Amino acid sequence: MAILGAGTVAALVLSLGEANRQNERAARAQTHSYDVMLLTRMVAGTIARSEASLGRYVISGDKRLGRQYFDQWRSAGVRLERLDRLIDDGSDQQWTVNALRRAYYRRGEELSLIALSTTYGRNAQALARFYQARNGSSLDDIDASLAKVIASERHLLTNRISLARGAEARAQRIARVVSVFGVAIVLGSILLGVLTVRALADRAAARAEADAAEARAGELAAAVGRATDELRRQEAKLRQAQKMDAVGQLTGGIAHDFNNMLAVVLGGLELAQRNTHDPAALRRHLGAAAEGANRAAALTRRLLAFSREEAHQAEVIEPGALVTGMSELMDRALDDGVTTRVLDRGAGWRIHADRVQLENALLNLAVNGRDAMDGRGELTVRVDAMSLAAGQVGRCPPGDYVALSVTDTGCGMSAEVAERVFEPFFTTKPVGRGTGLGMSQVFGFVGQLGGEVDIDTVPDRGTTVTLYLPRHRGAATKTASMPSALPLDDAAPSSLRVLVVEDDPRVLAATVGALEELGYEAVGCGDPLAAPAALEANTPIDLVVTDVLMPRQTGPELVAVLAARRPDLPVLFVTGYAGEAAGADFGGRPVLRKPYTLAGLDLAVAAAVARGSGPLPVAA
Repeated sequence: MAILGAGTVAALVLSLGEANRQNERAARAQTHSYDVMLLTRMVAGTIARSEASLGRYVISGDKRLGRQYFDQWRSAGVRLERLDRLIDDGSDQQWTVNALRRAYYRRGEELSLIALSTTYGRNAQALARFYQARNGSSLDDIDASLAKVIASERHLLTNRISLARGAEARAQRIARVVSVFGVAIVLGSILLGVLTVRALADRAAARAEADAAEARAGELAAAVGRATDELRRQEAKLRQAQKMDAVGQLTGGIAHDFNNMLAVVLGGLELAQRNTHDPAALRRHLGAAAEGANRAAALTRRLLAFSREEAHQAEVIEPGALVTGMSELMDRALDDGVTTRVLDRGAGWRIHADRVQLENALLNLAVNGRDAMDGRGELTVRVDAMSLAAGQVGRCPPGDYVALSVTDTGCGMSAEVAERVFEPFFTTKPVGRGTGLGMSQVFGFVGQLGGEVDIDTVPDRGTTVTLYLPRHRGAATKTASMPSALPLDDAAPSSLRVLVVEDDPRVLAATVGALEELGYEAVGCGDPLAAPAALEANTPIDLVVTDVLMPRQTGPELVAVLAARRPDLPVLFVTGYAGEAAGADFGGRPVLRKPYTLAGLDLAVAAAVARGSGPLPVAA
């Protein structure tokens, strides 16, 4: 009703406005016509007065009358020009005015001869010409043109008045119709108001009920929110507990491997001591010991990376190489009765994912397969390169995918269990054997990558879980790292003075000895709080080598203190835990991972000195 009322008022305003505009146009047209007719009569009167003045001038010879004739005739010409400007171009009146102007000029020439004859004293000749000019055709043309202009303008005025009256009558009729419609709208608005009052009463009652329901819903939502937050906290704890549970299952196998590695190390060192006289045997036994130590370091790094609570950042990964490298870790997580096979048919395709989460997902699938086989059977981990069409696998869009599948020969699952396998906290394992979060974590991880999880299972015939991960076609990302084992011949001894800060006395002595063996001048400091004083006492210091985690002050905190005194001082961080490199702020300075060789230490020192104090990527 408000819209209709506004439209009615607008229509009324427009109609009245149009009527006013028509009236204004008619008034302007009438004024214009009156101006034309008045100016036409003024031209005629001025010409007549001018000729009368000329006649008196011819008779009397009074030059003042001659001047009066000239001024009046020129005034007639000015008014004729104004009349020409008032007439519309292209109209019939324009032709009439043009004819009037030509007659005016001819008449002017005739009268000019009469005036000249009078001026030069030829009164008889002037008087004869004057009487002759009274019957001239130019005067008739002037009178006819003036009469025609007036008649034409009077006709136009009559037409314009008729049009204006017609427009005003139409506007009045429209206004009457709109007014009737407005009255109808007013009556409808009254009826609508009555209905609105009733609706408002019903709405007030409904709102009271809705407010009560909203209050109850708010209390319920708050309770659900508190329960959800608690559920998330418990879920995070369970995830970490599951990861540490897997680490616990690895403990036995890792202890066995470490004993074997330590046996290799100790045996190699003992044999090297017994064969110091034989250089070839000495190098062989020392190489065997170093190989065992490197294997132990690699296993330690893998275990620490797996047990971290926070995920690494995404990187470009070749799944075939990752699965092959995980075979040893899987062997440790599974029982001796499980045979593991790895088939790499990925054609070198790569994916962009979080390495730790991917390893965790594969290990979860392997442990589930082991439990399904009751600790005895065959587990196959396979990598394939596949091109999928739209709708071929779940909601995967068409494109290239890397398929990671884990197949066991266990008990399989029924259709009811397979439908619920991705539900959080759903598990078929006995109490204490699983949290029910493994498969839901796998599902969430694959979903974040835009992939799909497919399960092919038959009761008593085994299960195959396949992860379809989108292929990454970009260039492989490279992470700057410090070498841990390179030929010693590549190292270049230097006469640099190095300040070593390390809280462990044995590691401090070993690091100082290694630097001195490489030809550097090393100064040891066992307390990070004493490092500034050691820096001042042993000036000049060309490089600071510091541990990351120390009881009284961390390595980055120490470097921040030293940078206030020596902002250009190069720094090399040394750490034995991957979590330190990911969580600390090293300011872009290089990081050397423990354990390291002499060659790795030498190259790391050279790189730190070459870099200076400017930013560099943190070494992995």
